[in-house]
Amino acid sequence: MVAGCDGGGETAAPQTTVRDPDKIVVFNVCSQLSDEVLRGAGLDPATKNVVTDPPSGPSTWRVCNWKPLDDRFGSGSRRVGVFSTSHTLAETRVKDSVSDVRPTTVGGREGITFKESADPDSCYVAFEAGQGMFEVHAGWLSSTGTRTGDLCDMAVGYAANLEPHLPK
Repeated sequence: MVAGCDGGGETAAPQTTVRDPDKIVVFNVCSQLSDEVLRGAGLDPATKNVVTDPPSGPSTWRVCNWKPLDDRFGSGSRRVGVFSTSHTLAETRVKDSVSDVRPTTVGGREGITFKESADPDSCYVAFEAGQGMFEVHAGWLSSTGTRTGDLCDMAVGYAANLEPHLPK
């Protein structure tokens, strides 16, 4: 056993690493998910809509969405969003706008499903990543017409298909 002192008789405080979400370069879901991966997950690559994808450097969010390729998780007019972020599950759990938070796992990763108060026709699943987390969102595009399936089940289904292709 080794012991020592710094000569001042005081114990040094433990160092804390501060995580700065604004300096983390997150995985780019808009450009780094191949058409083959998207089709395999049930999404139509031709329908990509870029929500936020800065041209370079760190970004706290990169988000794109697609229309489903088929009805494997439900039917009706809807879009599926994939969010890559440096924010964390812990931050999401305490957001005032989040409700119906439920624990889940996606490909063995800790996660949650939740709803956003400003987006009642949607459901989100978020799961851990070294950069922070990924979110997958399923939402109805119209309040009319066929709406078959549970949005949270849809989000979890798409997330499970995409998870193997997203960095741990």
